[in-house]
Amino acid sequence: MQLYNSLTHQKDTFRTYEPGKVRMYTCGPTVYHFAHIGNLRTYMMEDVLEKYLRYTGLDVQRIMNITDVGHLTSDGDTGDDKMLKGARREHKTVMEIAAYYTDAFFADCEKLNIKKPEHIQPATGLIGDFIHIIETLLEKGYAYEAGGNVYFDTSKLDQYYRFHDFREEDLEVGVREGVEGDENKRNKADFVLWFTKSKFDDQELKWESPWGLGYPGWHIECTGIAIRYAGEHLDLHCGGIDNVFPHHTNEIAQSEAYLGHEWCPQWFHVMHLNTTSGKMSKSKGEFLTVSLLEEKGFSPMAYRFFCMQSHYRKSLVFSWENLENAQGAYQKLLAKIRPLCAAQDAVDEAAKAALLAKFTEAMDNDLNTAQAITVIYDILKADTTAATKRACIEAIDSVLSLDLLKNAAALAEQKDAAAEIPAEVQALVEQRAAARKAKDFAAADAIRDQITALGWQIRETREGTVVTPIG
Repeated sequence: MQLYNSLTHQKDTFRTYEPGKVRMYTCGPTVYHFAHIGNLRTYMMEDVLEKYLRYTGLDVQRIMNITDVGHLTSDGDTGDDKMLKGARREHKTVMEIAAYYTDAFFADCEKLNIKKPEHIQPATGLIGDFIHIIETLLEKGYAYEAGGNVYFDTSKLDQYYRFHDFREEDLEVGVREGVEGDENKRNKADFVLWFTKSKFDDQELKWESPWGLGYPGWHIECTGIAIRYAGEHLDLHCGGIDNVFPHHTNEIAQSEAYLGHEWCPQWFHVMHLNTTSGKMSKSKGEFLTVSLLEEKGFSPMAYRFFCMQSHYRKSLVFSWENLENAQGAYQKLLAKIRPLCAAQDAVDEAAKAALLAKFTEAMDNDLNTAQAITVIYDILKADTTAATKRACIEAIDSVLSLDLLKNAAALAEQKDAAAEIPAEVQALVEQRAAARKAKDFAAADAIRDQITALGWQIRETREGTVVTPIG
């Protein structure tokens, strides 16, 4: 498998430290708010990568952190504390916020068929590990105490900027809005390992440490969690492209200084999902969540299909029109697959192997999901048995996780049921769909009441709108 490596800036043959076993780390969410669909694009592509590695026969151990302390909003060690910001916004404790949004994150993941990692570790659960690593870095001379905090000394490294060649003048304090100077730092690029003194004197979460009562910096969390579960050698580290600097750069610096050897040779980064007005964020414009997509009548699988149609290393532009086109294409694909659900003929194993080889070729070429979807259309056109086509699609969907056979079968059931729905009810169903699309939810609710009065109930499911007789 050829996978693009952010560290070498080229496609590299994917290899592991221990043959047959993959130790995979994915940067998890900071649980101060709902994940937006741009965040979730990254988790979807990491999910596909993990499932494809399993598909090829590798044993994958996947680790994810939950950042529930210490993540600041700026691109360094300044700005607002995201967890504290969320707690103040909702008048709750930090841990209440963390628990609520952790559950919300995994609920969204379930809707999008994103598999839960084997190891999910909140940062607050490994404070002792972080303290031990920081103590070791101090002993080795890679860290220093200043102003009550502990900092990593980037000047001790032969190479700090591992992903890009930065010029020091590009990192001048004040160049970016919201970045504040830290007079305790010896070098501009140094970063905090442990805070005891910060602008957040009312920080809820603090722990005793050799340096006083305080809390860990953001970057040390991922190092500690990865080493706890994967040991000294990580095979694959994943995240969004915005994590490259400074987060992943700092992870490498502190991890290799602590361990004394190379830590992770392969880095996988997913590009941004943008809106037509620029990069998606929680702080500007319409906050796009999975729930909002559903409210507007789009299924989570349509959004997953939308993302799979593009390459993970390309910025993807989201618009409601683009999503509507993807949902239409997804529904048409289900309609093409629907006749295969009842296939009774035999599977041609030779034909199946040849067709799936095209899928493997696409995925081995830097996880080309767009080409993999093209392979599905090629399979539907292939001169082979229906059972062979169904078996191929089932195998491919074990990786893409688009619920193709499941939703195609549901579509068949809906079409059979639709034939029995009275024309008056069917017309109301269509009017309600139009009202929902126009965000006229009051009208949609009124039409639902009309449908109920006629003896029918209407439900929104992952597969679409379902209409059934009452009783």
